[in-house]
Amino acid sequence: MANDSSNLSSQSDSLFRFLWDKRKAIFLISLMVAIASTIVSLLIKPLFLSTAIVFPAATSSVSFSDQRNAKSAAMDFGEEEQSEQLVQILQSSRIRDKIVSEFKLLKHYDISENDVNKHFKLSQAYDGHFAFTRTRYGSIRIDVLDEDPKLAAAMANKIVDLIDTVKNDMIAERTIPAFEVNLRKKQQMERERDSILTRLDSLANLGVIALEVRSNLFQAYVDSKNPADREELKRKIEVNMKFGAMYDGLEYMRNEKIVKLEDFRISYEQAESDANAKFNHKFVVEKAVVADKKEKPKRLIIVLVSTMAGFLFSIFGLLLYDRYKAFAK
Repeated sequence: MANDSSNLSSQSDSLFRFLWDKRKAIFLISLMVAIASTIVSLLIKPLFLSTAIVFPAATSSVSFSDQRNAKSAAMDFGEEEQSEQLVQILQSSRIRDKIVSEFKLLKHYDISENDVNKHFKLSQAYDGHFAFTRTRYGSIRIDVLDEDPKLAAAMANKIVDLIDTVKNDMIAERTIPAFEVNLRKKQQMERERDSILTRLDSLANLGVIALEVRSNLFQAYVDSKNPADREELKRKIEVNMKFGAMYDGLEYMRNEKIVKLEDFRISYEQAESDANAKFNHKFVVEKAVVADKKEKPKRLIIVLVSTMAGFLFSIFGLLLYDRYKAFAK
């Protein structure tokens, strides 16, 4: 035990002696790294951060149903599911492509149109300057970094505006075909109803009347004293006996079509609303403003970390070199 303590103490003394002997070299290397990191940090272009914060809305439609979900009111904030969906939309190419196009980011990030890897480089640059994160409060934080603070704020606010545009476009891709199906069905039902009404009008022009008043024709014929009236009533009785059953059947079908059309109207109006309405899908908590102080780089941190790394590397390198010389003898 005493020997182990003695060996440890001897090794510590040797290390401190070695560091003391090499203090000038360690200092020079650390100083050179500090100077180099300072120069590099000064050459890095500063980036300014603009941040916008939004809450997703709980619902994106107007309900025509009497059984309205209390948790889906238009004034309700969205929960975790809506927040995750909104983050996915913000990270989608639909948003990215619109921002790239409007603000000419290929040129802004010095990426050539003829570069075979332009899409990869653009994606890397975009991911490095744009971030979308869900906060612990359920809101979405939109961060944009850029060398131009005004441009950073403009892009962040444009993304906020694009949320409604992109989500409405996505909804329309599904709701418009559904509305067109409902419209065709409604038009078909109306044509069938109108066809029945036309046939009923034709029979009515012949003198066919409704079942509840048809029986009165016989009593009117018996009570009539005028030969001309009796002849007319006789003709009507014959027409009603011939076409009465058909008239009754058409009346029944007409009533059925009217009921079905009324029942279908709610579904149709819901589909029409979903297809044509442009909703606001978010609550804007905070719009982006022009930053007056750079976010990156943190030059002091870069210099301190680089200098510390240079200091440790110089010690490690000198120890290796010293060992190499010892084995080479």
